[in-house]
Amino acid sequence: MSCGNPHETDCSEVLDHLYEYLDDEMSEDACKKFKQHFDECHPCLEKYGLEAAVKKLVKRCCGHDDVPSDLRAKVLTRIELIRAAGMAPVPEPAVEAGEASGATTGTHAP
Repeated sequence: MSCGNPHETDCSEVLDHLYEYLDDEMSEDACKKFKQHFDECHPCLEKYGLEAAVKKLVKRCCGHDDVPSDLRAKVLTRIELIRAAGMAPVPEPAVEAGEASGATTGTHAP
């Protein structure tokens, strides 16, 4: 997506890092660049608004569920592996025997 106009910060960069902006995980300087881009680029501003609305809806509908600490740890570890690999795909970890049979979730494999 692009409005076709040149910007100091390219539309593809903004869209690639949109969730970091939404989650307030950027430096102050980067946030200023993105805000300036949204002020200049209507398509990116619309995408930002849509993603912000989806995030708000998910938080309202699902934000009250407690996440098991082991799942949280696995997700955070995976995120760190992906970041360390420079966004290269990281192979899925092997499924443990208890998880494969459904022992940890109370379900059974078909």
